[in-house]
Amino acid sequence: MTAPVSAVTTEQQNPRTRALDAMSVTELLTAMNEEDRRVPVAVAAAIGQIARAVDLAVAALGAGGRLIYLGAGTSGRLGVLDAAECPPTFGTDPGQVRGVLAGGRAAMFEAVENAEDSVEFAVADLQAIELSAADVVVGIAASGRTPYVIGGLDHARAIGAATVALAANPNAEISEHADVAIEIDNGPEVLTGSTRLKAGTSQKLVLNMISTATMVRLGKVYGNLMVDVRPTNEKLVDRAVRIVQAATGCDRSRAESALADADGHAKTAIVAVLCGIGAAAARERLADAHGFVRAAIDDAAPAGAAPTDQR
Repeated sequence: MTAPVSAVTTEQQNPRTRALDAMSVTELLTAMNEEDRRVPVAVAAAIGQIARAVDLAVAALGAGGRLIYLGAGTSGRLGVLDAAECPPTFGTDPGQVRGVLAGGRAAMFEAVENAEDSVEFAVADLQAIELSAADVVVGIAASGRTPYVIGGLDHARAIGAATVALAANPNAEISEHADVAIEIDNGPEVLTGSTRLKAGTSQKLVLNMISTATMVRLGKVYGNLMVDVRPTNEKLVDRAVRIVQAATGCDRSRAESALADADGHAKTAIVAVLCGIGAAAARERLADAHGFVRAAIDDAAPAGAAPTDQR
């Protein structure tokens, strides 16, 4: 039986902030900060389940599938945000990591009434992106009981896709509708029921972990450098240069030259510098190494190369 809304942790009153309206600004902010400090501790308790979600995402993307975030309201918007950051950060195709939000694009900026209550909308939205058994769906719901998310997870499982549930409540209903259940128990919100606060923060942290760890395991990172970054603006061009310098120990001029030869691709430039080869040969090495820089340069760096501790 579904628990009443009053029993959901995120809907309960926080005894530490019952006098929120009587606090000074400094007291109020201190109370918020103290509550926020509980979030990473709660997330740490779920690392085992988060790791299982990463394994599913790596398997899906590695086999040509997609990582799909599905949610409503703040939860859905956080999924869209994480998905949108993957192409510039990791050089992924925009379709590889997608955010599906109840109510569509309009709901990113304004609430779309009743969208989160519809199972049918979720099914239609997933059908619209041609969800397949090769994909993995991460259903995100702070309450852990959103019909839109439950419907989407059920549809995904029915067609054979892997599924993950991410909730900000223990014993969440959506946990029963997924292969992997991540439950983050942050306790009641500072402002009763306002899940854009601790619940939203914990969801953002978990999504950061899922996407980043997945991309690391797919070879999108060398050391702690985002070597597949897309240098689409002046800031990112400068970052790409510094990434090549950090990974190889070369000077800025050499990094800029290698990047130019590599059409701006830091990963290719790094392999070219460390192996003393041209961009075309570096691309071949990377292809043979399935995109992993460390494997591409293994035992291939010339004696004069000066890589940093990123190796």
